[in-house]
Amino acid sequence: MRVDAAVLRAADGPYAIEPLELADPGPGEVVVRIAGAGMCHTDLLGRAPGDRVPKPVVLGHEGAGVVEAVGPGVTEVAVGAHVVLSFDSCGSCRNCRAARPGNCARMAALNMASVPLDGVPRAAGEDGRPVHNRWFGQSSFATHALATVRNVVPVDRDAPLELLGPLGCGMQTGAGSVFFSLGVRAGDSLAVFGAGAVGLAAVMAARIAGATTIVAVDVNGARLDLARELGATHVLDGAEGGLAQRIREISGGEGVQYSFDTTAVPGVVSAAVASLRTTGVCGLVGIGAEEYRLDPSLLLMGRTVKGIIEGDAVPQTFIPRLVELWRQGRFPYDRLIATYPLDEIGRAEADALAGKVVKPVLLPGEGRAARPS
Repeated sequence: MRVDAAVLRAADGPYAIEPLELADPGPGEVVVRIAGAGMCHTDLLGRAPGDRVPKPVVLGHEGAGVVEAVGPGVTEVAVGAHVVLSFDSCGSCRNCRAARPGNCARMAALNMASVPLDGVPRAAGEDGRPVHNRWFGQSSFATHALATVRNVVPVDRDAPLELLGPLGCGMQTGAGSVFFSLGVRAGDSLAVFGAGAVGLAAVMAARIAGATTIVAVDVNGARLDLARELGATHVLDGAEGGLAQRIREISGGEGVQYSFDTTAVPGVVSAAVASLRTTGVCGLVGIGAEEYRLDPSLLLMGRTVKGIIEGDAVPQTFIPRLVELWRQGRFPYDRLIATYPLDEIGRAEADALAGKVVKPVLLPGEGRAARPS
């Protein structure tokens, strides 16, 4: 199948819209025509120096679209189904069987390597050379993506398909962390560090859960204003320092029951742990290159720090739940979205890095990248 994709050929190079030849779906695979694809902070790993993400590569892991073809033996979805694409998982390891697909034993191989487990290339450029196209089991910065039945989630046809992609990762991670990983309940207190897409999803989820104290921390004033509109009871400028003390004061002197870091900045992580009450739990979802240094006395007093992947959610059941919460007006994640044609992916990336937008969503059906397959 002939498709167009935003190909990154060097970590410090531009994206280029290129025609690719996409393989037919094999057993357990589906081809999805992409209606919209969110740009997530994790996609910036493609910019990391070295070979952490092999090149050339098609990134994108928050796709949504329509199933156009299914491989042999696929019965879970049919041609024409509207789907959200999420992360991939094996479905057979101990954690997958325990409904913990985010902790799949093959998580890194299936999602971060950008190559099929059998090593057989599934996409090629006009020169016939392979292009990596299995980023998070989808590579959705394209008009079409080759995914698996494990990472496609059917959704109602009347939902705004072009805007649903962010539910597959960023929104799922933020909201799932609150609902499942931390287990926030009515009357609880939570401090969210970083008011990007994941952090704001956590704020919205905490309001749904009934938390009575929701503190949002960021250095971007516009995002703090938005956090307050979406449910934060207090907002703090992270550039002012003394975060832990200020959060303890807000929570009556003892600290919050839960904190949630999306920044992976060591100093911020330390503040997130220090802001907890003695039985509190800090959830970490950020990916950083630096080590964290924590005061051991904080942990000795009963505080817990836990890493979280994809909100400990099962996409097939959680994403439809998020769609329904959006439909009810209780999870207005669409307020975070700004849309761009696929061929303006460079501008979308620049706007996200500059903090001008919270969640860019690329629309392959607009601009010159759109053409029949």
